[in-house]
Amino acid sequence: MRCLGIDYGTKRVGLAFGDELGLATPLPALLDADPEKRWLALLAAIRQRRVTDLVLGYPYNMDGSTGFKAKEVDAFAARLREATGLAVHLVDERLTSYEAEASIPKHKLRELRASGLVDSRAAAIILQDFLNLKFPAGLPPETDVP
Repeated sequence: MRCLGIDYGTKRVGLAFGDELGLATPLPALLDADPEKRWLALLAAIRQRRVTDLVLGYPYNMDGSTGFKAKEVDAFAARLREATGLAVHLVDERLTSYEAEASIPKHKLRELRASGLVDSRAAAIILQDFLNLKFPAGLPPETDVP
């Protein structure tokens, strides 16, 4: 299993990579102002890393309902499935950006947000949540536990 975590945004797309080792690692975010160039860069990253599963942050409201942004993510997920033929796993992304920002000094936050670092850290949190469910206690599925 080779997973690409995605924190979808209309300006930036945060990315992270993880596999059966169970550890999500942030990758450089996709920052191009042209949405089609961001899309092509995403497809290239999927091919280059030989991704088998896509893990996409899903924007639930704090009360568990969905809104307009969730419809955007649904359309993006459908486009990903159609273009790649890969499984797209939707993972609750509530508070992931807040958690990602919490590890950044306040005076650097604006600069680092524009760089996509916050988005990719959020993608890593989303992906780590998925990996933790898939591989409890960080053990790959084929590991024999005495």
